[in-house]
Amino acid sequence: MSRFELPKGMVRAPQAVGANEGYMPGFANDFETEALPDALPQGMNSPQRCNYGLYGEQLSGTAFTANPPERTWTYRIRPSVKHSARYTKIDLPLWKSAPCVDPDVISLGQYRWDPVEATGETTWLTGMRTMTTAGDVNTQVGMASHIYLITQSMVDSYFFSADSELLVVPQEGRLRFCTELGIIDLEPQEIAIIPRGLVYRVEVLEGPCRGFVCENYGQKFELPGRGPIGANCMANPRDFKAPVAAFEDREVPSTLTIKWCGQFHETEIAQSPLDVVAWHGNYAPYKYDLKTYCPVGAILFDHPDPSIFTVLTAPSGVPGTANIDFVLFRERWMVAEDTFRPPWYHKNIMSELMGNIYGQYDAKPQGFVPGGMSLHNMMIPHGPDRNAFEGASYSELKAEKLDNTMSFMFETRFPQHLTEFAAKDAPLQDDYIDCWESLEKKFDGTPGKK
Repeated sequence: MSRFELPKGMVRAPQAVGANEGYMPGFANDFETEALPDALPQGMNSPQRCNYGLYGEQLSGTAFTANPPERTWTYRIRPSVKHSARYTKIDLPLWKSAPCVDPDVISLGQYRWDPVEATGETTWLTGMRTMTTAGDVNTQVGMASHIYLITQSMVDSYFFSADSELLVVPQEGRLRFCTELGIIDLEPQEIAIIPRGLVYRVEVLEGPCRGFVCENYGQKFELPGRGPIGANCMANPRDFKAPVAAFEDREVPSTLTIKWCGQFHETEIAQSPLDVVAWHGNYAPYKYDLKTYCPVGAILFDHPDPSIFTVLTAPSGVPGTANIDFVLFRERWMVAEDTFRPPWYHKNIMSELMGNIYGQYDAKPQGFVPGGMSLHNMMIPHGPDRNAFEGASYSELKAEKLDNTMSFMFETRFPQHLTEFAAKDAPLQDDYIDCWESLEKKFDGTPGKK
């Protein structure tokens, strides 16, 4: 399937003014879009009779009294109650939810993994591999991190999570998310956010596909406050893209899988649930091109905290402390004078899970490869390996571009517990801790020695 070829039987809204193909620009905007003319009511949300015989239905992503409320009005061929029947519990054994504390697994330490490779035929549901969990899905705090490995499209099969929104970070291959509110095509160097409660199907455009997922149990991701930085740089709202309306009117036996309080259930329905002909609101999926992220940093001395590279943040309710930060380390210029330029040695309250999309990370020139991951839990010391330390300590400090690199971090206030898969089945680098072994004592009491 080509990038802009629609699935058979799907109708998409005409091109919106000022948008890229199939997308509307803006973060958390109040959008309106229709795939058929006059399908969207004007001046009111719930007319006595909707045009085309559609059903009006609201999808709420926040409490009714939240400020601002996040909700979307949909106008669909059938109400969602027709896409819900009796549920049967099913097992997806490698997709875990917090709390998931295995007494036989040690999560205390510095961990790094080589890329997880696909084995067998897998879909979005069967190809999810949970690496860490944090917090509690039942109280809607914390997160889980996953690797996805996908070789096959979902066929007449649909999914939604009542537990979480999903932040998807592709590393290899191209995916299509056919959602109730429209279509998102996704490839490496892009991310997507799929809101809690939204029904979708995942198709493989170019496979096999591998990537990372942050499952956010808590408050929705939002743009971070820029503070003294002001109105520009970092991630700009105009670069986020929400899909235009697209719908299917297909009478075909289908399955809908729901993730609810860490458990999976399946229901059989007689049609496609992607039947929203028009919608308006601010609760929607979107994609973002990571190449449009404009980093800021030190232009004289000292390496700033990684928070300066935050793309999205999910608040915790504690001011200044995130449930999750999504942080991006991409190409940028290094110009600081008389400064140790890579990240310094540190231990902190936040737990840091990193993934490599492509290239080489400056603090770990060896071993942290594209598709790989690392975990440094709260208060566990970490920092540059010996080669990175020596190179940064004695190199000539001229203006230098850190090029061909893109890594990210899922950072959370909660400790991240390894799953059994991460500890025993994923390709864990047992010698990772040895990268600091050759660091030597330089102190001998001589004043002014460097």
